[in-house]
Amino acid sequence: MKNNVHFIIYFFILMGFSNSVKSQGLLDTLEKEYPDTPQYEIATFKATRISIGHSIENRKKGVLEIKAMNRFWNIPNFEGQRFVADKINARLALEYGISDRLTFGSGVSTLDGIFDGFLKYKLLRQRSDKKGSPISMTLFQNGSYRSRRNRPFTDINRFEDFTDQLAFTSQVLIARKFTPQFSMQLSPTYIHRSSSSFDEDPNNHFAIGIGGRYKLGGHVSIVSEYYYVLNPLKSIDTYDAFALGVNWELSDVMLQFQLTNTRGMVEDNFITQTPNNFNFKDGNFVFGFNATFVLHLNQKRKQK
Repeated sequence: MKNNVHFIIYFFILMGFSNSVKSQGLLDTLEKEYPDTPQYEIATFKATRISIGHSIENRKKGVLEIKAMNRFWNIPNFEGQRFVADKINARLALEYGISDRLTFGSGVSTLDGIFDGFLKYKLLRQRSDKKGSPISMTLFQNGSYRSRRNRPFTDINRFEDFTDQLAFTSQVLIARKFTPQFSMQLSPTYIHRSSSSFDEDPNNHFAIGIGGRYKLGGHVSIVSEYYYVLNPLKSIDTYDAFALGVNWELSDVMLQFQLTNTRGMVEDNFITQTPNNFNFKDGNFVFGFNATFVLHLNQKRKQK
């Protein structure tokens, strides 16, 4: 009888150990099949630009963005005054998602014939599950070529050879989505101009940008941006770029309206070469309008 009791006890211990091993193996299998997927914040900003400057957002892989940007302003005592505005600057651009994290873009501006190209890479993504990064970070690098002179900045660059007309902008875009309605971004910026006509003008500029978005409801949001230049040009008076606007999202189309003091649309141009302060005096007030159309070249990805 005693031996039978020992046998029963050993049997249950063996069965329990075996079930424990099987349970652990099942847990390991489930862990591999159903991992703890990170939860990331989406749509910190609804466009690749907050208003006048780039946001942390990239185009998804296989997505082509077609962008038309315009600036309209008046000039005091301008003899050739037009019906809409005295002066217009337009930029046409394409941006393409090489991957979900890497975007390439290029464009051309009409006012001073600036050709530009850039790369954006999303280095960090904000986690919404409070387990990872509390911010999103995107690296931005562009290069631009000014093909002709434009007032009032006709003399700040030499035009002796091709390299004299080049400029490069590097930015670290750091943003956080605080609530579903409110997001902010900081943009430390370094700008290098390949040439300078005046010794007092720096070739290297340092600036800091700050921008924000507040969703009003539906597909409409208020946006604003400001760029402070630590070492501006000395040979001519310049002002910090500022913009206040409204973004309106319509399916695959984004419309952006802004009141600003800057006429340029490429980073080295509008950050360091804004000739007017932000006010309603003649020639100081600029109306901007961006229209962005998104084309999904990878239809299978869109269906997912």
